[in-house]
Order: sequence, then structure tokens, then C-alpha cells
Amino acid sequence: MILTALGLMSGTSLDGVDVALIETDGRQIKSLGPSGYRPYSAAERSLLREALADAVQIDRREARPGRVRDAELAVTAAHAEAVSAFLAQHRLTPEDIDIIGFHGQTVLHRPERRLTVQIGDAGALAKAVHIPVMHDFRAADVDFGGQGAPFVPVYHRALAQSLSREGPIAVVNIGGVSNITYIDGDDVLIACDTGPGNALLDDFMHRTTGQAFDQDGRVAELGTPDEAWIASALALPFFALPPPKSLDRNDFAALKLGEAAPADGAATLTAFTVAAITRIVPLLPKPPASWIVCGGGARNHTMMRMLRERVAPATVESADALGWSADAIEAQAFGFLAVRGMKGLPLSYPTTTGVPFPMTGGVIARP
Repeated sequence: MILTALGLMSGTSLDGVDVALIETDGRQIKSLGPSGYRPYSAAERSLLREALADAVQIDRREARPGRVRDAELAVTAAHAEAVSAFLAQHRLTPEDIDIIGFHGQTVLHRPERRLTVQIGDAGALAKAVHIPVMHDFRAADVDFGGQGAPFVPVYHRALAQSLSREGPIAVVNIGGVSNITYIDGDDVLIACDTGPGNALLDDFMHRTTGQAFDQDGRVAELGTPDEAWIASALALPFFALPPPKSLDRNDFAALKLGEAAPADGAATLTAFTVAAITRIVPLLPKPPASWIVCGGGARNHTMMRMLRERVAPATVESADALGWSADAIEAQAFGFLAVRGMKGLPLSYPTTTGVPFPMTGGVIARP
């Protein structure tokens, strides 16, 4: 049975809410509909940064210390606005949508403590938009000892099945954190976080230039990477661990560049993100023959150039170049996962999150 789902994603980059329509039976993709975007305001981003700092105090999933409660209200309101605007723009009614997949905003991810916290009030969202909302996708996986991330690989596999190319294929999402999905035929699906994505770079740009991010990689293009700093950072134990493994956005926040000029700092952090991604290659069964990049990093021309140089002769393409959507792919994924959750199909696997057996998940909030 084909269902129409609306996927919502607010990633670790803290840039805004992505919205995407998808028609699927939870196994195959019938069609990809339009997508939309509701950016966070400067005040909302500032609130979310304060909430991330306060979230380190969280010791149980329900706790909302400091600014975390205010941030949850803001996240919920922003998502409700995003859905309402999307429906109005595309002349859709709530009755046209079977389910919303609502990821929420991750403020803490500590799977070793069996704790992952995504803020956002699904019940309030369902009532505001008059559509059932599937949420809390990661909790069951973490409760059973899984990493709780990454969760998009099963969707990446569904997309890759439409490509007529030899494997292995690596789909890399470069958001606040970078993660990889390794696909080789129908049977091999491996995934993990690889290291920082844009988080360190965005934070550096915000701190040194006032810009939210390095537009198109223009600042990094003018700088010189500090290869000694990168080598030192790559010596951290995380990078030697085999998949599956996952990260919190702030796991590498303690890494300091010192007094680097903006261009050199941006170049160093961009090169570090790429080096961390390619550090996973020796830990995979075979080197990927092709790389497909989605997320904000796909628009960073310097990051894409560095990745091509490191993985040659393998090909590197943006998701957009394949007719996918580099920006909407994670939102599409949570629409897809919502349908899978409704049908009790697995969302995560031993080779993607380390959960002991294929596991479904998600909870439905009704209007």
C-alpha cells in the first residue's frame, strides 16, 4: 500500500527545517514530491546554541534543563510553520498526507549511556497541523544497545537501487556531522558517522567572521590547510574504530585551531572533514567505486574538490547531479522511515547502528 508522507528534518547544522513529500510503501520509492525549507532566524539559532550547551546536563530523556525547554517550544513552532507553509504553497490539505516523519532537533547523543535526546513536541505538532506524526525514531535502537545513528542508510539503499551502476557505492551526508552509507548490492549495507561535517567549520566561521557558514567554500579556497593539525586530530581514538559508530555534534568541540586566519582555519577544518570521511575507507570491505554526496557539504565546492582528490580514481557526485536532492534527502528519508515504522519494518540493522537485530521504531502522535 502506497502512502503519502511528509518528512521533516532539522539537522545538527542548526540552519533550519527541511520539508519533503514522498510516496512510498516503505520498501520502494514510488515518487519524490516537492520539498521546502524554513530557515531558523538568527535568534532561533542563538537559542539552539544555548540549548546545546545546557543539554550536556541531561541525564534522562525527559529532562529539559536551562534553555532546552524554550528551544523545544521554538523547534515545535518552526516545524508547524514549515508544514503549514508547505501545504499552502502546494495546495495540499492535511487529508492529503497520511503521516509526518518528525525527527526533531538532536541536542544530546550519548549512546554509550543509552541516551539520545531529540527535542520537539510531536503531540503539539500533530494538533497544530491536523496530521498524525511519527517521532522518536532513535530511542528503541539506543535502548537495545545500538548507536541510534545513522538512520538514513535504509533510505539511501532504496535510492541506490534505482541506479544502474557497479558497486560499491558510498553515500555521504555532510551535515553538522558526516556519515556514510556503504552499499554493495542488496545484501551489504554498512553505515556509521565518520567525524565532523560542517559543525566545526560553521562554528569557526561564526566565531571569526560572523558568517553562519563558508558559502560555497570560498573562504577555505583561499587558505592553506594545517596538515600537522589534521594529522593530530585524526589520531583521536574514534577514527580507528570500525563501523558502526556514531557521534554527538559537539564531540570534537574541544579541538582548537589556535590563532588561525579565517581562510587558513576554514581550509584546515574543511580538509579535516574530508580526511575524516576518507579515513573510513580502510575499514570497509572494499573501496567505494563511486561517492554520492548530500547535505550542506555537497554545495561546498572546496570540500567536494578535496574529496575528489582524496578518493580518485573513484567518482564523486552531488546527489543533485543524480536527480536526487542534496538538501531534501534527509527530510525525504524521515518520511520514508515514518512509513516503514507504521508497517513495523526495520529502521536500523546490526551493520548500520550495531543494534543486536533488525529493529523498527517510532511512536505515533495523533491530532
